[in-house]
Amino acid sequence: MYELKTKENDNSVIEFIENVDNPKKRQDAYELLDIFTETTGFKAKMWGPSIIGFGSYHYKYESGHEGDAPLVGFSPRKAKISLYFAPGDPKRDELLKDFGKHTTGKACVYINKIADIDDDVLKELINHSVKFLQETYPKANK
Repeated sequence: MYELKTKENDNSVIEFIENVDNPKKRQDAYELLDIFTETTGFKAKMWGPSIIGFGSYHYKYESGHEGDAPLVGFSPRKAKISLYFAPGDPKRDELLKDFGKHTTGKACVYINKIADIDDDVLKELINHSVKFLQETYPKANK
């Protein structure tokens, strides 16, 4: 059976951020930590070795695949900062129109630095993502 690699763990969020090589990316990570914590009301937790997540929910697909994931999160990667919002949220693309300089992947939004984006739109994306996932998976979110 498939084993999820990205699980919540007790690794230190601060220690992880302190080990980010690029000083500007490290500073942005602390700023994102503040924004996500304040906006969600959830304590930051490490998910896998490199994702900082907030809250969690349990999903189960029609295929039978199920697991736990953070409601929202981010990761200060070498190339870009990855932002994790709800996959499948139909309002995400609409909000991203006013977000600022970014690119998107299937589940991620990538930014170079916080200065490139609109903080208010980021907070809207976070709030909408949390609400969407809590409504989509109402039984098992924390």
